[in-house]
Amino acid sequence: MSTEPVSTPAGPSTTEPRGLPADRFMDREEGWLRFNQRVLELAEDKDIPLLERARFLSIFSSNLDEFFMVRVAGLKRRLATGLSVASSSGHHPRDLLERISEFTHDLVLRQTACFQNSVAPALREVGIRIVRWNDLDAAEREYLHGYFRRSIYPLVTPFAVDSAHPFPYISGRSLNLAVTVRDPRDERRMFARVKVPGSLPRFIELSTKGGGRFVPVEDIIAAHLPQLFEGMEVVDHHAFRVTRNSDLEVDEDETDDLVTSLENELLRRRFGPLVRLEVEEDISDDTLAILAEELGAEEEEIYRVPGPLNLAGLAQIADLDRPELHYTPMVPVEPRALTSGDLFATIREREVLVHHPYESFATTTERFLALAAGDPKVVAIKQTLYRTSGDSPIVESLIEAAREGKEVVVLVEIKARFDEQNNIQWARKLEHAGCHVVYGVVGLKTHCKLSMVIRKDDDGLLRRYCHVGTGNYNPSTARIYEDFGLFSASSEVGEDVSDLFNSLTGFSRKKHYRRLLVAPAALREGLLQQISVETDNALKGEPAHIRIKVNSLVDEEIIDALYRASQAGVSVDLWVRGSCVLRAGVPGLSDNIRVRSILGRFLEHSRIFVFANGWRPQVWIGSADLMPRNLDRRVEALVRISDGEQCRRLIGLMDLAMSDDTSSWRLQPDGIWDRVTHAPDGQPLVDLQDSLRGDRHLRVVEGG
Repeated sequence: MSTEPVSTPAGPSTTEPRGLPADRFMDREEGWLRFNQRVLELAEDKDIPLLERARFLSIFSSNLDEFFMVRVAGLKRRLATGLSVASSSGHHPRDLLERISEFTHDLVLRQTACFQNSVAPALREVGIRIVRWNDLDAAEREYLHGYFRRSIYPLVTPFAVDSAHPFPYISGRSLNLAVTVRDPRDERRMFARVKVPGSLPRFIELSTKGGGRFVPVEDIIAAHLPQLFEGMEVVDHHAFRVTRNSDLEVDEDETDDLVTSLENELLRRRFGPLVRLEVEEDISDDTLAILAEELGAEEEEIYRVPGPLNLAGLAQIADLDRPELHYTPMVPVEPRALTSGDLFATIREREVLVHHPYESFATTTERFLALAAGDPKVVAIKQTLYRTSGDSPIVESLIEAAREGKEVVVLVEIKARFDEQNNIQWARKLEHAGCHVVYGVVGLKTHCKLSMVIRKDDDGLLRRYCHVGTGNYNPSTARIYEDFGLFSASSEVGEDVSDLFNSLTGFSRKKHYRRLLVAPAALREGLLQQISVETDNALKGEPAHIRIKVNSLVDEEIIDALYRASQAGVSVDLWVRGSCVLRAGVPGLSDNIRVRSILGRFLEHSRIFVFANGWRPQVWIGSADLMPRNLDRRVEALVRISDGEQCRRLIGLMDLAMSDDTSSWRLQPDGIWDRVTHAPDGQPLVDLQDSLRGDRHLRVVEGG
């Protein structure tokens, strides 16, 4: 689950749009924190399988790391550079940082309470224990003595701090021990730092009693500090952890080699300024004072945690092979349209809409490219890659196609945050195989999800077979991310995708397409135009309804248009997974706007836009969220769904999500999200994801 890049919003307008109040936006950062609060509420939910609750605790921690590395870091950078104008909510960056600190401290304490008072005791009841060193018996300690000698001691390096040894650099997200030792010869106290090697598991499993008992790795190192500081007396030790600014800054206009510049910037990422210091709750005042001074941590940046630190490591526990403690297994199915006959013939006959992970990614998208790679009738493949997995079959298919002599063009977005290094490696592998690799458009990230296969069919015609998706070409995340993909051999879609690839690989200022809406040239304009149509229709008494599903809703111009639509009488249904700064249900402002959020087993990732358009619905799917970065600083693509049954299917999904009979979080006018899981009579509401798993249209198979 990822965070957003930093932008510098303009200050509040001195002239507000007519009929719209100045306080109509919430803080973007608070909106994101409330999203992560919803993740925490899943961890607190005792109706969710136990190991999945542990996984949600892990996701909460990972999300919070990225939030500090990017969003908080951005606010601090704005203060440091003097760009400290107020946000659209009216808050100065310094005020925002104080609000963030207060909110986050409360959330972290709530997470710790969830782990210590609920999840950990429940794990103990089923034979899974996370135990500290003092809880171990003699046999277990003896086992760990041997483990330390074999597997930890060779990796650990103590760093002393004195006049000859300056305070060592503490890398971001590393777990460390702050150690105070005393020299028995002169009673002099000294400070040292021991880094917990990142190659070690977060928790070490004990094998002396049949498994199921885990010890935090820092406890094992702490118990053996006398071996690291032989001849010294260990006075105390405390775990701590640093989060640093990890946003990259590359001036693409000033570099001749984007890849090399990005690699250099990745090296500097490890040395970014501190944005958070996490320490154990019982840390001594003297040790904390040393850390705060040496690291430059201010009071609001210090987080005292009961421990253990870094609960993102609970992912290791969540992966345990205990089927009864996980969600019921689900086997994705192959869409009926693709169960028989030739894949290309099927797509040529009619467009196919697939819904992952309910419908198989492997037998649809992966198969599409694998067949293209080996098909002698295929002459070329064009592909965008934003994020992919380390063992991607899609990349292997592209390599195979190039080796078969096909023309293969791959646009690899090497600026995909936190995947930069992986994408550079894949790009070079593709280049070595003979693929033409392009790194996108200067000044923009290429986020659209496109694949095009050019095939000379039996009728002698060259035909374009396209896939336009809402999610990444990543087989790993496709099993847990909810996304849509459209396969099409339509000439309109083929010409659009060809034109867009030409824009990405060459020079083009094309703005308008046939069935695509493309950012940054025309997507914002197109969405505003469709919202305006609904507004005009409502004023004329015609059907007017807007339904939108996105990951984030923070773009002020779009939100203002939705406010005006609501004031005109348009029914506006918004399904937002993450950050939302729109205020819903405010009298006179957004009476007709409802906002829902659904989190669960699968990460809701698709983007859907539905406009009533009188009696002729316009339905779009694609890659774009409603954020300035997506509309103005990225290449994004939405494709219009033309098949009536597919439109009805997507509209039905939106209506199910917004139904009062469906379990969801519901945004209140004050910005609070209320989770509603049961009807007034106590009956559980419909779980949308479970409903789709059992949809007879999908023929989802349980078991396995």
